[in-house]
Amino acid sequence: MNTASTTFANPQNGTQNDTPNAPLAPIGGDRQTPDVSRAAIKDDIDKLSKTPEQFRQIQTFMKRRTHMNANSELALTSSEFAAYIINHGGELGKLGDVSQIRDLRQCFADTPNGSSAPLTLEIGFGMGDSLLEMAQNAPERNFVGIEVHEPGIGRAAFLAHELGLTNLKFINGDAIALLENLPANHLDTVQLYFPDPWQKKRHYKRRFVTPERMALVAERLAVGGIFHAATDWEHYALWMLDVLDHMPQFENVSGQGNFTPRPDFRPQTKFEKRGMDYGRSSWDVMYRKV
Repeated sequence: MNTASTTFANPQNGTQNDTPNAPLAPIGGDRQTPDVSRAAIKDDIDKLSKTPEQFRQIQTFMKRRTHMNANSELALTSSEFAAYIINHGGELGKLGDVSQIRDLRQCFADTPNGSSAPLTLEIGFGMGDSLLEMAQNAPERNFVGIEVHEPGIGRAAFLAHELGLTNLKFINGDAIALLENLPANHLDTVQLYFPDPWQKKRHYKRRFVTPERMALVAERLAVGGIFHAATDWEHYALWMLDVLDHMPQFENVSGQGNFTPRPDFRPQTKFEKRGMDYGRSSWDVMYRKV
């Protein structure tokens, strides 16, 4: 695993700047958002903890009904694909029920890998291209993806069936609700690639990476397990560093305050590649549970 670190730079002159209140951005970052300081980001994060009861009721996603092709609909409705979608058979257009899903490992008991293989949960896999590629490239691992976008779930399940993958399954539903059901120390890796950045300040509370939500992730990770996230939104990248660097449950694989270069095992999505063509940067963070 490549864990070389990335420093921060002053966007005005490109030099490294460790002043806590200085505007910071990763080297090579495009200026998508107004300059912000570490102190300003930390203050916004601290404010989220003042209303914990209401905070827990806020969704981190927006479910939208979009066009679904015939293959996706077939995968969501035909029993032929039930082996790929753990909560298969729910009513189309509705968020999937995860209340009965309490053990992801048991879902692989009858597969060649069995239930004891390393287990990765990806939160919000979109249309599934990168998750399918990762499952193909690491056949010794088991993968579960959870998503609320039905066309993506159906497409990914259809393609997994076509490829004959036995180490990959999908869930339709809320990732927070799922995590609350799972046992402690259940997962080896949690992936969060290009989540909704919720750019407006009044929506920061909807971001998945917050101290409260990441405490839940930490509980579900085994000791030594990895949380790996990637974003192409500068403010969210800096936000993730501040949240996770201040959590005693985690250690930054690349050293406190540093990003991790994209590891070879994380495929680049077509949207990420398109963004790079326009000069848009992406940043990875990787943390180990201690």
